[in-house]
Amino acid sequence: MMTLNSFCAQLLREIRKTRPLVHHLTNIVVANDNANTMLSLGALPVMAYAREEVEEMVSQAGALVVNLGTLTKELVESALLAGRRANALGVPVILDPVGAGATYFRKESALLFLREVKVAVLRGNVAEVRSLLGLSSRMRGVESGDNSWDHLSVAREAAQQFALVVAVTGAIDYVSDGSRAIAVHNGHALLTRVTGTGCMATSLCGAFAALKRDFLFSTAGALGFLGVCAEKSALHAHGPGSFRVALFDAMYNLQEEEFEKSLRLEVLEG
Repeated sequence: MMTLNSFCAQLLREIRKTRPLVHHLTNIVVANDNANTMLSLGALPVMAYAREEVEEMVSQAGALVVNLGTLTKELVESALLAGRRANALGVPVILDPVGAGATYFRKESALLFLREVKVAVLRGNVAEVRSLLGLSSRMRGVESGDNSWDHLSVAREAAQQFALVVAVTGAIDYVSDGSRAIAVHNGHALLTRVTGTGCMATSLCGAFAALKRDFLFSTAGALGFLGVCAEKSALHAHGPGSFRVALFDAMYNLQEEEFEKSLRLEVLEG
């Protein structure tokens, strides 16, 4: 019987073999890092935003990643077009509601997308996800201002309310489909000192989801991959700058066997 770790390693092997195209509507702060994350992993990135082409582009993709970091009315319109087309084609959609709760526009745009598009995976920090649930959240810009909440309960409640897989990332990442849940214990504190590592996590969720397997397991594998690479990178880093460079190298060089052995995933009961 295949273990969860071996399942995730197999996904990594298949990504590198098939090189899925991941269509991003992402934010301008991290677009380059998102693209390099895909290339280092072994997937193919494309960043296409124009209303005139998003439907055609997503028809070629294995997954669609929508990131609301640098939000505009035009981005919302393009995202809805791409998301609806992705749904019609069976292409999994991953949503990163960056800064939801920081402003009314961000929160309502994310909720509109969730109403209009069938999302496979929602990836955010605890404050963002709480905001989408209508709960209090303390955002400082696009960063969570409080880590004292029960991340697992937030992930489960959001998964049930929105009928999708939810990943609430933090010191420990929690992934839930509303009934099952997995804790991802891999990672390093330096991830919080580099802009866009949460957005990288969302892109990885897209690449792993492109194989159209169990989205709970594939999302845990994606977050575990980033966490394992962060742990390896931190061994050689002198600070955020060298850590960022080492992170891409670790993604590129991590072998499937080492990934399988290094993953620290915990299947949670109840």
